Amino acid sequence: MGHAGAAAAAVRYLRSAPAPGPVEALPRPELRCVREDERAPVDPAEFRRVLGHFATGVTVITAPPADGSASPAGFACQSFSSLSLDPPLVCFMVGRTSTTWPRIARAGVFCVNVLGADQGELCRAFAISGADKFAGVVYDTAPVSGSPRLAGAAAWIDCTIHAVHTGGDHLIVVGRVDALGAEGPGEPLLFHQGRFARINF
Repeated sequence: MGHAGAAAAAVRYLRSAPAPGPVEALPRPELRCVREDERAPVDPAEFRRVLGHFATGVTVITAPPADGSASPAGFACQSFSSLSLDPPLVCFMVGRTSTTWPRIARAGVFCVNVLGADQGELCRAFAISGADKFAGVVYDTAPVSGSPRLAGAAAWIDCTIHAVHTGGDHLIVVGRVDALGAEGPGEPLLFHQGRFARINF
């Protein structure tokens, strides 16, 4: 069948499956990056400190309502990257305990909203778990997936879920790009050493 066929079959299944009960958090996986007889992993605090020196952009991943849900899904994500030009693929990483990810998975589609430098508060709103993240948020719908396209975002990338891989305590979600656009050369929102930052030209 191949990866593309398997992904398409998975998306068809997710869309056709009967509506489940309340979305539950996925259990934290009992996975280790090294065996017990190997050296211990690096200290998590040190890992965060050192990796914090790598500045990233900031996005909000959104998806349309699925399985009878009244509201769309969305979460703030800095672990996003372009992946392939031919075919056009992007990827993002999401924690396996995320309560938002199952809703996006059931939708089978998503939109990456690349935030601009003045959208720090919007990012914080989408980083909160359990709240109505779309309350007071202005958006329209992406042309292919119908996912929320947030007003003022520097760019948007409309995708279909192509593949999902495990990566320790996260999932690596690969999306095939169906449509995209940008509003101009606006300054991006950056995240560096635990806080938002701006480019100083």
